[in-house]
Amino acid sequence: MKKQSERTPYVLHLVGAIIFTIGITMLLPLVFVFAYSEVRIYGTKTLMAFLLPAFLCILSGHFLQRKFKFSPPDIKGAMLITVYGWVTACVLGSIPFLFALDKPVIDAFFESVSGFTASGITVFTGLDYMPKSILFWRSLMQWLGGLGILTFFLAITFRGGSASFAIFGAESHKISSTRPVPGLFNSIKILWGIYIIFTIATLILFLVEGMPVFDAICHMLTCISTGGFSPHDASIGYYALNGFKNALLIEYTIIFFMVCGGINFFIHYRVMFKGEFKILTRDYEIRWYWWIIIVSICLITLDRLMHFGGGGYGITRAFDITAVFESIHENFRYVAFQVISILTSTGYATKNINDPFFPVLSQQLIMILMVIGGCVGSTSGGFKVLRIAILNKMVGREVFKIRKIKSAVAPLVVNKKIIPSSELDKIGALFFAWMAILVAGAMITALFSDLGPWQSFSGMFSALGNMGPMFISADKLISLSPVIKLTYIVGMLAGRLEILPIIYILKIKSWR
Repeated sequence: MKKQSERTPYVLHLVGAIIFTIGITMLLPLVFVFAYSEVRIYGTKTLMAFLLPAFLCILSGHFLQRKFKFSPPDIKGAMLITVYGWVTACVLGSIPFLFALDKPVIDAFFESVSGFTASGITVFTGLDYMPKSILFWRSLMQWLGGLGILTFFLAITFRGGSASFAIFGAESHKISSTRPVPGLFNSIKILWGIYIIFTIATLILFLVEGMPVFDAICHMLTCISTGGFSPHDASIGYYALNGFKNALLIEYTIIFFMVCGGINFFIHYRVMFKGEFKILTRDYEIRWYWWIIIVSICLITLDRLMHFGGGGYGITRAFDITAVFESIHENFRYVAFQVISILTSTGYATKNINDPFFPVLSQQLIMILMVIGGCVGSTSGGFKVLRIAILNKMVGREVFKIRKIKSAVAPLVVNKKIIPSSELDKIGALFFAWMAILVAGAMITALFSDLGPWQSFSGMFSALGNMGPMFISADKLISLSPVIKLTYIVGMLAGRLEILPIIYILKIKSWR
């Protein structure tokens, strides 16, 4: 077991490498600074907002790597690297917002955390008029954070061996999955390869469908990453509102890739490279995923029908079959888009979830979807579908024991594999931690604001689930107390890192 004094050098070395990597990526928005003549429009504001911090990151990151020696981290060291690395990246990512937009420190940091954690909660308005370089940086942060900042770092720096195993494990406390190939480092490279394939595919389709080039670049970065940042205040609804020819086709394309982003990337590997298409219906978690989507769409559609009657679907006394089908399609499109956007934690919107379009039951279902989230091993947030399914099985097992004999052996089997008791203990502990943080966050929100219980809970649901949409208006969110914003920042980081590293880092012993 390594002592803290032995961990310090390699922790600082690897954090330095992360700082260096962030510095390099900060140079990419400069392409848009020059492409859109931002120096002429804004002076040197946006140029220096990226050039100066990039230069400082590259220098300081290089210094830390040269000053401190690298050695493979243990799991405690990996947790320290994970939290320090993510917080450092978020702090550095906020600098362009401070320089270019003159935003308050808390708002700039909030936006950066929301970007890197792919949460999509924004405290910025007037996006349609912002510098293109800033909008691109927001989107790039989400793409980098989609599969994890540290897995990106491992992939591009070729850090293999025990280092990749420890860091990957600390960043993503997921239920063990079969790796696509031997060696975790090779698996990470394959995951990023699939991620890039999806990213390029979205760009091509968006361009073919007539989306403006800059919009297509931003949305390709935030779609498969299930981040949800958009260069428009109206999000994806912008295209239908402004009469784009292929607006509906764009929406359905985004629905497809949001669904893909919510699926375990190891499943994508087996489908794309091994031709195992049957796994899309046979895998236990995927079956739950499909059923949650279908049932949610049906329940919200039924809720709207009962709440608004036939008029909400174009059914009137002067029965017009064309109008009926058009109205049914419009309702289905809005409902399906928002269900999938929320479940996958993408957060894109074609209809605001605060809109009367969604009755009370529908809003309750939306909050439940915020907790569930996507599949393990995906880019989605939330507690994860598989964990919910396993908790359901655990309840069934206890009922079985009551009916039979309490001492009866009843192993919990998923996909023909027995889930070890240690994994079940972790799921139970994680679920309790989730609920505790949700309640604490809601109480803090209520204490430091005039929001009602419904809105107070929804804010923390969105932050911890890395969702984006919430039942708090954009203007109200911006005006909230810094205490609440800081609470949501902790919630977004805890949700992205799956709580355990955050709890570990807050313990006094960890600082010693």
